[in-house]
Amino acid sequence: MTLFTLRPVTPSDRAVIERLWLMFRHDMSEFVGGLPLPDATFRSDRLESAFADPGWAAYLLSSGDRPAGFAFVRGLDGPVRILNSFFVVRGARRSGLGLRAVKEVIARHPGRWEIAFQDANTGAAAFWRRVATELAGEAWTEEHRPVPGRPDVPPDVWISFTTA
Repeated sequence: MTLFTLRPVTPSDRAVIERLWLMFRHDMSEFVGGLPLPDATFRSDRLESAFADPGWAAYLLSSGDRPAGFAFVRGLDGPVRILNSFFVVRGARRSGLGLRAVKEVIARHPGRWEIAFQDANTGAAAFWRRVATELAGEAWTEEHRPVPGRPDVPPDVWISFTTA
């Protein structure tokens, strides 16, 4: 089994997280549309919030000494935690690292959870339904919600469950 670590990000992780963010946003552009900005970056408001806003937590996932992904959680100062962004690099997918990482993130913040994904992203859809079932059994729900300010894209799928 590959050595895996998940730890809170620090300011010194900023450059690594920014590079991973570009990969994440590139992957997501297939499902939510949009080209990069003129400087070849993508919107980064969630990245900024993960480093600066109260109620947010950011984690770096590593495989051995290599960065393998990240998780951004918001809503820690409210009644519902939201896995705002979750990313595993393609080379580490289907290895079990993502499932182990998300379980650890959720275990660090017990309570009510919501996770969004796109129906068209079939890999993510299967992954998040598996996560919900493994963590909550049959006690989870799924609903479609419009993406705020984006009538041009299909609604997101939101999974909700509670952990102890």
